[in-house]
Amino acid sequence: MEEERTERAPRVVAGVSGSPGSLTALHRAAAEARRSGAELWAVLAWAPPGGELGHRGPSAPAVLAECRRVAGERLLLTLGGAFGRTVPGVRLAGVVVRGTPGAALVGIADRPDDLLVLGAGSRGRLRRALRPSAARYCLAHARCPVLAVPPSPLQHDLNAMHRRITWRAPVDLRELTDRGTP
Repeated sequence: MEEERTERAPRVVAGVSGSPGSLTALHRAAAEARRSGAELWAVLAWAPPGGELGHRGPSAPAVLAECRRVAGERLLLTLGGAFGRTVPGVRLAGVVVRGTPGAALVGIADRPDDLLVLGAGSRGRLRRALRPSAARYCLAHARCPVLAVPPSPLQHDLNAMHRRITWRAPVDLRELTDRGTP
């Protein structure tokens, strides 16, 4: 009996959350997919508020369905924000998965010829302690190559501006506009 073989298109799997780092990674993933002729899979992972144990009552199915619907809308908004009315130039699939981001991404990018692309923003000790890094999880557990994309160069400036506004420090907008002039 001959085993049936099917050709599967190579995939570039990108983790998206709507954060600036994930948008940078999504654009890089689209470029990698165009370069290699692969499909682009944009994956948004979601978990129920309060975790899995909090949703075992009789109203749980309705709450979970609403959470999944909201996650789907968030994915569409993220893709719209990333690409606007233009198309990324590759075959694009949006995937919404229930679970933690790292495990969900590793579960989807399960072929050796996949490429997993995610944002690897800078994180301080406090953030690492409170919220584990999906990038670290993927680097440790993935069965395919992982491309960790550093934040956009503008992200540092945006974070600095946000800190100044939070601490009510004076903000001079010329600092942002004068960057390219000598």
